[in-house]
Amino acid sequence: MTASPSETIMQALGRMDQGGMGLALVCDENHRLVGVISDGDVRRAILKGMSLQEPCLTIASADPVVALPSVKASEALRLMDSAKSFRVNHLPLVDQVGKLSGLVARRDLAPESEDLPLSVVLMAGGMGTRLMPLTKDVPKPMLPVGDRPLMEHTLNQLRQAGVRHVDITTNYLAEKIQQYFGDGKDFGVEISYVEEDRPLGTAGALGLIPPPSGPLLVINGDILTKIDFRAMLEHHKKHHADLTIASRRHDFQVPYGVVDCDGPNVLDLREKPVLNFLINAGIYLMEPLVHQYIPAGQRLDMTELVKLLLQQGRSVVSFPLVEYWLDVGQHQDYEQAQADAQHGVLG
Repeated sequence: MTASPSETIMQALGRMDQGGMGLALVCDENHRLVGVISDGDVRRAILKGMSLQEPCLTIASADPVVALPSVKASEALRLMDSAKSFRVNHLPLVDQVGKLSGLVARRDLAPESEDLPLSVVLMAGGMGTRLMPLTKDVPKPMLPVGDRPLMEHTLNQLRQAGVRHVDITTNYLAEKIQQYFGDGKDFGVEISYVEEDRPLGTAGALGLIPPPSGPLLVINGDILTKIDFRAMLEHHKKHHADLTIASRRHDFQVPYGVVDCDGPNVLDLREKPVLNFLINAGIYLMEPLVHQYIPAGQRLDMTELVKLLLQQGRSVVSFPLVEYWLDVGQHQDYEQAQADAQHGVLG
């Protein structure tokens, strides 16, 4: 998970993915630590609209909390808790001349509380039309990815994060989902089913569920991701959001030269520019008050719900997703999912 100062933010992000700890340690040619980049640093860069081709040092903390290799566990925890005005979760170990020799993670010294204080809804009612004929007799969330159905990967991710109960909304070929997952006991979670008698859109099925008592996590059943649910919840609380949307940076290269004009006058000619957007990743966190905006038994898409909340002056924020993510919506996406499973990307 070490990166060179000459590497880009995108390359450092790749190091984070390889290390699996949401951290990249920037070291010079003598292996001296010169900066630390967290997934939070990358999220902030994305929200500021920074190019991911910028040098990684531009977003690195140049004054990270560090300790000597001989540090005791109790002292390491004290440093993580009080050396900065905020808690840190990783402590690089450096010798007397600043050379990196190791890393201590908070989770290894003081594991997080096992349960994640969230209600969870997995949306699994879609027909998967774009994946026909694969979905003719199999609901999209049940398509095999590696050695298990697509949605089982998500359930495993939720269980490992500390989720104990999941509601699954179903419609198309609902019985196949229920027959496989049952009450969830074999998968380490408790499962309840909410069956739509007709398609209710990407948000309408939430009107069939009683209002939650706390934050509600809603996940589309056709995505694969390694998102940090705890980090998303912290972000949601920090920004006092009514609704948080997980977003994903997407770059699109225009295949032509672009002419910028003011009337007939040419201002600039840009050769095949790269445009970037934050796209909807299909993962949402919402406060209980959002439930009142969802009519029971009526069709409602998530885009309509978000627009309604914005019109009402509610707080909607973006959580840039920097971890692995794949929307399995089309045949090429499904092929990519199979390749990722084969190469161990999904864990």
